[in-house]
Amino acid sequence: MNPSSAMPRRRVLLGAALAAALWRPASALDRPQGRVVLTIGGLIGEKNAADRAEFDMAMLAALPQHSFSTRTPWYPAARKFTGPLLRDVLAAAGAKGQTLRAVALNDYKVTLPVEDCKRYPVVLARLMDDQPMPVRDKGPLFIIYPFDSDEALRSERYYSRSAWQLKHIEVE
Repeated sequence: MNPSSAMPRRRVLLGAALAAALWRPASALDRPQGRVVLTIGGLIGEKNAADRAEFDMAMLAALPQHSFSTRTPWYPAARKFTGPLLRDVLAAAGAKGQTLRAVALNDYKVTLPVEDCKRYPVVLARLMDDQPMPVRDKGPLFIIYPFDSDEALRSERYYSRSAWQLKHIEVE
């Protein structure tokens, strides 16, 4: 073997070994390191706990973030909401159902179709006006639709699907 060709080969092998060590399946769901703020159960393919997917705030913050400002019935002026798209959170859990049952800390329950997440950029807001949302102000998580982007969204149907103080989603 020519010594000059050995060096590039070593680099290739070293690069391949490093890539293999760092590679993880795209669908692998880490275990939360912090306090669990959201669980997803039901028809899901990715679980990091016995029968559910658990997320801490850092896991949700690590997903691509989206922001929009919108007026809501709950605040006198438009507010900016930031967080991952709900469809991205569902994809991380490998959701396979057609319906979501959202459950809040106060046990408020609402059902929404998965189709909403495909049709609209529904955000799982973790920030409001660039600040974490305390429980007393609809936090720590809030399913929020971009109400100002489409007149059809400004109705009781979609307002009622905007669960705040979200703690659990059951995929059915």
